[in-house]
Amino acid sequence: MNPCGTCNSLTDNYGRTVKSLRMSITNRCNFDCIYCHNEGDHGSLSEMSVETISNIVDVASGMGVNRVKISGGEPLIRNDLEDIVASLPELKDVSLTTNASMLKGRAQSLKECGLDRVNVSLDSLDPDTYRSITNCNANAFERVLDGIHEAVDSGLNPVKLNMVLLKDINEVGMDSMLEFTRQYNGNVILQLIELMDFKDVAQYRVNADEVERKLLSEASNVTVRQMHHRKKYIINGAEVEFVRPVDNTEFCANCNRLRVTADGKLKPCLLSNDDLVDVSNASLDELPSLLKLAVSKRVPFHRTE
Repeated sequence: MNPCGTCNSLTDNYGRTVKSLRMSITNRCNFDCIYCHNEGDHGSLSEMSVETISNIVDVASGMGVNRVKISGGEPLIRNDLEDIVASLPELKDVSLTTNASMLKGRAQSLKECGLDRVNVSLDSLDPDTYRSITNCNANAFERVLDGIHEAVDSGLNPVKLNMVLLKDINEVGMDSMLEFTRQYNGNVILQLIELMDFKDVAQYRVNADEVERKLLSEASNVTVRQMHHRKKYIINGAEVEFVRPVDNTEFCANCNRLRVTADGKLKPCLLSNDDLVDVSNASLDELPSLLKLAVSKRVPFHRTE
């Protein structure tokens, strides 16, 4: 029985109720993307156990959380990923963010264990550009495409392709990426993502307003999602969203997500690290109050200093 079945919901001091956990299960990654914020050592083995992950999600679900996004590093590095997915309580949505280089051969088993869908990082369809961005090995690009195909075939839909826009590197590839998604008849969605300032990457920042104007001029229909106030464009049958977390107060205004680091710390805001709450060794009885403490530390908008 869930020990927190009658707990209050996780609502912060600004009226935002947490409904989603973004659960990092490893800091290890087989890529080294030029824009990655590298939270932790890529070789670190300080990772939560299956039991710890399951306990956190189980208690959080009793407090109103109904979605979990599993991330990394690269979560497919963990051989027990299927066990992690299978250990989760029944939720509205369980998704995975991955570079998909190791997804082929595991997509079906992950679906059978309870995974609903995947987000795949794919910043370019040009193999050379892709390798220059990700610093991956020569065979990775084809494995990523194979992983996307298998994810669609396994029913991990919609597959969302995360394309971080990089000035003078991949921004000219937006049209080809849209064309790529069309072959999947609505089972693949493109998410264009504005680059965030995790590193000295200012030279790669695109003009986000220009991107919005281009999308708007080509779209036959535009809707706005409440989450992060992001716009969804339909362009010749392809669906594309533009995620703008930089200088976007509305991005934070509707945020309903709490992050969990790979070593078991609750992270109230993506851009801050001075307010973490350690739950790595917490008991089931301690978790509800620690979750509430983390939510109480949430601020009204992201801090960039």
